[in-house]
Amino acid sequence: MDQVLINLLNGLSSGLLLFMLSAGLTLIFSMMGVLNFAHASFYMLGAYVAYTLTGVVGFWWALLAAPLLVGLCGALFERTVLRRVHRFGHVAELLVTFGLSYVLFELVQLVWGRTSVPFNPPESLAGTAFTLIQTSGQSLSAVLGVAPEAMCRGSAEVIVHCTRFPLNRTFLAAVALAMLLGLWLLLTRTRIGLVIQAALSHPEMVEALGHNVPRVFMLVFGAGCAMAGLAGVVGGITFVTEPNMSHVGPIIFAVIVVGGMGSLPGAFLGSILIGLLQTLPLTVDKSLVDLAGRLGVAIGPDSLWYPIAKITLAQTAPILPYLLLVLILILRPKGLLGTRED
Repeated sequence: MDQVLINLLNGLSSGLLLFMLSAGLTLIFSMMGVLNFAHASFYMLGAYVAYTLTGVVGFWWALLAAPLLVGLCGALFERTVLRRVHRFGHVAELLVTFGLSYVLFELVQLVWGRTSVPFNPPESLAGTAFTLIQTSGQSLSAVLGVAPEAMCRGSAEVIVHCTRFPLNRTFLAAVALAMLLGLWLLLTRTRIGLVIQAALSHPEMVEALGHNVPRVFMLVFGAGCAMAGLAGVVGGITFVTEPNMSHVGPIIFAVIVVGGMGSLPGAFLGSILIGLLQTLPLTVDKSLVDLAGRLGVAIGPDSLWYPIAKITLAQTAPILPYLLLVLILILRPKGLLGTRED
């Protein structure tokens, strides 16, 4: 039971990290109609920039500075490159952002190398958030921090199992929820948010009122890249900081399609669903062969379906998000919370 709960929490934290990535991409797409193929590369760049700054100014200053620098790079790219190809349509935008992803990937390898770097969390985040204590014959309990050794010591009659949940994953979830709240307040409770939403639906009217719409688009693109950079900082200390971080791109696009293109609530829902799909099945080491055996149906090694039926649910975890993507495209092409045109 404790392992299932830990996997549930891991799934939620992974889903919240996916939301930090998909939120920036959704914001850019909903405002500009641009699918930024280099978004995952900005995530990778944020982790490496924070790694370098941590050695100079410390982690907490790097947490603030790295997303700003990545956002500045994104805004500069929009101003100097993306804006020039915008008039040629979506294909040109896809190609130029696709090319940027390869440029950033090679640049990171040139500067920081091809292997992972030791981007460890600071001492304040390197501990344990709480400990789950599972005692045989009793309910599950939790203790903040590391549980005392006496509480985790069992006996011949009582089996005690203690599982620790790392503090850096809790910090990741807190940053993601804070970003969700801040983004919602910005878009719905501030003048800047009103200008952004108005520029999305009525750009000519916004420009007639004296606002610089191209500058708004540049700032939105930079803000989306900054969100990816922030995700890179917290994701870098939680997982591994390496060039292959940029390979998370396909799962991000799966999230925004499942949730609904251009929908921030959909991006949040899709992120949580896919995060859980990636982790919860890891606790189920059963296959269709086991299920058929419980139902009284034997599937032997000589059966035609045996090679497929013997695959466990844990082994299928990496492809489950993409199976969900296919199912959503068949049943609801607009996504779970996307708007339909009836």
